[in-house]
Amino acid sequence: MIAAATIPYLTGPTASGKSDVAVAWAERNGGEIVSADSRQVYRELNVATAKPTPEERARVRHHLVDARSVREPLSAGAFAREAERCVRDILDRGRKPILVGGSTLYLQAIVFGLADIPPVDASVRERLAARLATEGAGVLFRALQEGDPAYAATLDPTKTQRMLRGLEVLEGTGRPLSSYFNEIPPPAFEYDIFVLTRPRAELNARIERRVRSMIESGLVEEARQLRSAGIDLDANPLRTIGYHEVSAYLAGECGQEDMVRRIVTDTRRYAKRQLTWLRRYPDATWIDGSACGVDGAVSVIEERAR
Repeated sequence: MIAAATIPYLTGPTASGKSDVAVAWAERNGGEIVSADSRQVYRELNVATAKPTPEERARVRHHLVDARSVREPLSAGAFAREAERCVRDILDRGRKPILVGGSTLYLQAIVFGLADIPPVDASVRERLAARLATEGAGVLFRALQEGDPAYAATLDPTKTQRMLRGLEVLEGTGRPLSSYFNEIPPPAFEYDIFVLTRPRAELNARIERRVRSMIESGLVEEARQLRSAGIDLDANPLRTIGYHEVSAYLAGECGQEDMVRRIVTDTRRYAKRQLTWLRRYPDATWIDGSACGVDGAVSVIEERAR
C-alpha cells in the first residue's frame, strides 16, 4: 500500500452540492469517491437518496453505492470497516480517495471510530421503558449512577433515551457502557473534514427544488414498487426522509401537496441537525459553496489535504 497523507472527507447538509465538488476534485486529482451515505449504499433506494447520476459514475469511480440490499441492513460500525477497506484498495492502486456524505454517525464511525458494543435483546429496552413510564426518570437515573457513574456524569434525568441506552447495555452485556468507550480502536487512516455549506435561504431553496425533482422523478412510484416487492417502508433502512412521508401518503394520511411540504420541512430540519452536529468538530474546514463555487471548493480541499 502506498503511503497516505490525510484523506479528505467532504460532508455538509443535504443539498449543499457535495457530489459536484467531490466529482470535480476526483477528476482533477486522479481520485475515486467513497460514498459515506447511510442510504445510498442500498441498491433498491434511488430517488430519495440523491445517488450520483450514471454520468457522474461514468466520470469517476464510486464505492459503496448500491453495495447492499435493504434486506441486509448495515450498521455504522460495519460501514466504517467497509469504507476503510475501500480506502485501502484505492491507495493500493495508486489512486486518491475522497469520502463524501452527510451521514453524521457514519462520519463519526469512520473518522474517530465507534465502540464495539454487543447487540442487546429488544426485550431489555422494552422492560426499561416500562419502568420509566411507571417509576419515573429519577429512579432509573439513580440506577444508572450506581451501575455506570462515568456515563451517568455525561447526562441528566431529562436525557431519557441516552439513559435507557446506558441501562440496557449494563443489563444486557453485564458491562458499563462507558467501559466500551475506552476500547475504541483507532482508525487506520487520518482524515481532514471539510464541511460544505450555503446561506440558509439558499440551502432551503435548494432543498425544495430537490424534493420537487424527486417527486417528478418517480419517488411515489418507487415506494409503491418497494412495497409490492414485500419491502416494509417502515423498516430501518427506509425509515428516512422521503420514504417515510410517501408511506403516509400511500396510507391515505395526507394529500400529495401536503406530502411534499412534509418532505421539505423534514429535510430542512434534518439539514439544521446536520449543521449542529458538524460544529462539534473544531478542526473541520468550512467551505461556503455559494461564495467560492465548485472550483473554489476543490481548491480549498487541495490546499488543505495534501
